[in-house]
Amino acid sequence: MAAALEQFSPRESIELAAMGEQHGFSGQMAADHFQPWVPQQGQASFVWSVLASLAENTTGDLGPGVTCPSFRLHPAMVAQAAATLEATYPGRTWLGIGSGEALNEHIIGGYWPEAPERVRRMFEALEIIRKLFSGKDVKHNGEFFKLHTTRLWTLPDTPPPVYIASAGPYTSRKTGELADGLITPGASLEKLAGILDNFGQGARKAGKDPDSMPKLLQVHLSWAPTDEEALANALDQWPNGGMKFPKADVRSPFDFGQMAKLVRAEDFEGRMVISSDPDVHRAALQKFVDAGFNRIYLHNVGRNQKEWIEVFGREVLPKLKG
Repeated sequence: MAAALEQFSPRESIELAAMGEQHGFSGQMAADHFQPWVPQQGQASFVWSVLASLAENTTGDLGPGVTCPSFRLHPAMVAQAAATLEATYPGRTWLGIGSGEALNEHIIGGYWPEAPERVRRMFEALEIIRKLFSGKDVKHNGEFFKLHTTRLWTLPDTPPPVYIASAGPYTSRKTGELADGLITPGASLEKLAGILDNFGQGARKAGKDPDSMPKLLQVHLSWAPTDEEALANALDQWPNGGMKFPKADVRSPFDFGQMAKLVRAEDFEGRMVISSDPDVHRAALQKFVDAGFNRIYLHNVGRNQKEWIEVFGREVLPKLKG
């Protein structure tokens, strides 16, 4: 499951995760947000605190999907948080990183750069995180970050794997080359095929087998007892899913809220499945499995979480083949 910390309080997210595990869900991807997308979502708790509580109340894998290690948090702090989580819950955690979005990262008041610079910052941050995971004394003087000689004093026996959120050709290839796995959001099968192909090219360049590497997909969907309710939930709680433009430079939930007034039902087509029929959702998810994704984290965008968990645990998850 995807723990939507933009929508649900920490306590409710933890309770839903435990319930999800009882109904066949096996892991948690927790959103790292300082602000929700739109005001009506209403939450934005600190992901590392919630991840520890999620781990105490479930038994599956878990990680931040995704955290940005290059603006709001220095990569050394991200490395420390991830190492501590894995030391506490060995073999269960992973670190998901991305290049960031202004909604969450601009709050520290610095210059918000364009995408190529954000990507370079992310890969330099990855370099620092890898160095610190070694357990050795580390210093770093790079294009964006400095680190005086230091080390991580609390380390797991084995560092958590690092997965990178990627969607573009360059980032997907570099992810295959430098990371332990891929994270990407649900999209058209054609676009996802391109992402997997580029990821595979990068992995093979580094001498790795892309088929054996984790490929994580986050799927937003809207299920409710009627199609009308499912659509209403999407329009109210997840209008950002129908916004057909890059969102990384928008700074305010209130700006997103104004944009949401322009979103119509047809804007979700090809971007998010909205249906009351569990079999429609199952068929869509099966296509993602068949495309090559070996971990899929589901986010039902409405507030009807308990009902959704029960229905999908009974009618969707047992029928998926992979």
